[in-house]
Amino acid sequence: MTVEVDPSDRELPYPSGWFFLALSRELAPGRVLTRRLAGADVVLYRTDDGTPYAVHPYCPHLGAHFGAGGTVEGLNLVCPFHHFAFAPDGTCVATPDGRPPRARVEHHTIRERNGMVFGWYAPDGTGPTWEAPETAPGGVVPTALWSIEVHAPAQELPENACDYRHLPVVHRVTLRELDPPKAEGPYLRYRLRLGPARPAALRRFQVDHSFLMAGLGCLRVEAPLPRLGLVTYLWALHTPTASGRTLLTVASACSGSRSPRPASTSPLHRAVAHGLLLGATRKVLQDVTIWNAKRYEPRPRLTTGDEAIGLYRHWVRQFYPPP
Repeated sequence: MTVEVDPSDRELPYPSGWFFLALSRELAPGRVLTRRLAGADVVLYRTDDGTPYAVHPYCPHLGAHFGAGGTVEGLNLVCPFHHFAFAPDGTCVATPDGRPPRARVEHHTIRERNGMVFGWYAPDGTGPTWEAPETAPGGVVPTALWSIEVHAPAQELPENACDYRHLPVVHRVTLRELDPPKAEGPYLRYRLRLGPARPAALRRFQVDHSFLMAGLGCLRVEAPLPRLGLVTYLWALHTPTASGRTLLTVASACSGSRSPRPASTSPLHRAVAHGLLLGATRKVLQDVTIWNAKRYEPRPRLTTGDEAIGLYRHWVRQFYPPP
């Protein structure tokens, strides 16, 4: 079976969508951070009233980088070079010694979801065409985090979760598809039953996993552990940083199956989340070795058992401009 995909170039362009920029707790009031998205810097800051913002990095006065010493004063972002102050709407509202010029800082659209800050990107500069979802119940936020840069376009990483064939080969995991992938606009959902393949004595320990892809930037895996009264959450967050480069961030959380509220405070939940992250990163590193050496195949030669990949390749077309 041959699947034709758009775009057809081996070097994939940047896709549109919501992409992870920072944890909410990293962006305390008054903090200024610099992140990389689609080949450019994004400067994040949070004003004293708790509102987060993301702007283009350079001051329109003389080009200073807000992330290299910029500060927040009240509701304003202040340039490190001449202390020009910019209001939340981007307009210059004050200078140390005179009338502010007619200048404006361009903003990025961002959302906070489950303790994470996501930024919108579109190749043509247009605004969001769909909304970043909550991917876990309220009160559930990541308590463990790990990241690595991968030499692969962002599309390749979530595709890995639809590549059932590699799971027993690379990760020694048994699987059973409970619900096949179903596309719902920019979201893709499916369920798998996963368990260890070795040693044989552990094969009976299988857990149902619910997968949710929100565009190409966020994959969330939810796995209830009813015998323990727990639910685990794992996020794979894919942020394109440069052509053919993606920052992969893996985050985890654990909550009680009845109430998610203690997720950020319970020592047990934190310990389970850290253990989950440790196991996940070991498997991810196995994939990273392959990703860093492989190439993107625009027309893969798929076979029986690769149906989920075919559906995924068709689904991703919506995140790229028409050919």
